[in-house]
Amino acid sequence: MHYYKQTRYKLLRTFCVVAQKENITQAAEVLHISQPTVSLQVQALEREMGEKLLERRGPSIKLTPEGRVLYQLAHPLTAGIEALRETFAASLGKMERGELNIAAGQSTSLYILPEYIERFKHQFPGIRINLHNVEGQNGMKMLMADQVDLAVGPLLQIPDSINYKPFATFNSILIVARDHPLTRKASVTLEDISPYGLILPPKNQSTWRMVDTVFRQNRIPYTVSMEAGGWEIVKQYVELGIGISILTEVCLTGKEENLAAISMDAYFPPRNYGLIIRKGKFFTPQAKRFIQMFDPGFFVDENLQE
Repeated sequence: MHYYKQTRYKLLRTFCVVAQKENITQAAEVLHISQPTVSLQVQALEREMGEKLLERRGPSIKLTPEGRVLYQLAHPLTAGIEALRETFAASLGKMERGELNIAAGQSTSLYILPEYIERFKHQFPGIRINLHNVEGQNGMKMLMADQVDLAVGPLLQIPDSINYKPFATFNSILIVARDHPLTRKASVTLEDISPYGLILPPKNQSTWRMVDTVFRQNRIPYTVSMEAGGWEIVKQYVELGIGISILTEVCLTGKEENLAAISMDAYFPPRNYGLIIRKGKFFTPQAKRFIQMFDPGFFVDENLQE
């Protein structure tokens, strides 16, 4: 029986890694076994479960509906066993090692996370933090593939598979060069903005989609004169008078002497920033402590996975 349980754990762990990597070769590298061994272990698990768990779609391997069900059941178990040493140490009041993987966009990484990461590292200097700077849907993909413990940032639409816990709200503002003609107006409308070229981040980011939606809903044309990745870059070119931009106030540090900020509350809703977590996720002790810095009562909610 003991050998059988060991074998089952090995099969489940292999299955979970393949599901995360969607690739036999990459899974074999992670598990330090050969590709044929990975395939044989997956096949053995499929025979034991009596269901097809994985299917090949082009170069990738995807979970079948039955495979998704098994993954949701198996991953917390295998992750818990792999983190057993750290969990045991944390239960004894010790947390001296381990890793924490966070996905966040550039604005979150630059303007929101530093104070939290500084505080966490002060409390737990031995914990290695891997901050994955991602944009668009890439953070969500990493989260769903269990490549990160959590994501942090704004979320316009909340999938059923996600728990979203907002912890901060920021208003949208228009930024222009200090001597821009719009600074002489008591209030600025979308019609006022329309003649001027906007500097926006790439189209796959939420800010572009939000700006496009608001202008379209109000049937007002707009022009993008420049696309730039990163708010510090955007601010630099706005200062030079090359264009104007719409962003959330969190992106202002108070050191922008050559910029003027104009409220856009009449047109753009406040932006929430929050913790983005996959439902059913197994949390390592490191992830739990980090999450509790934002929301001490997070794990009290009986609907959330502890």
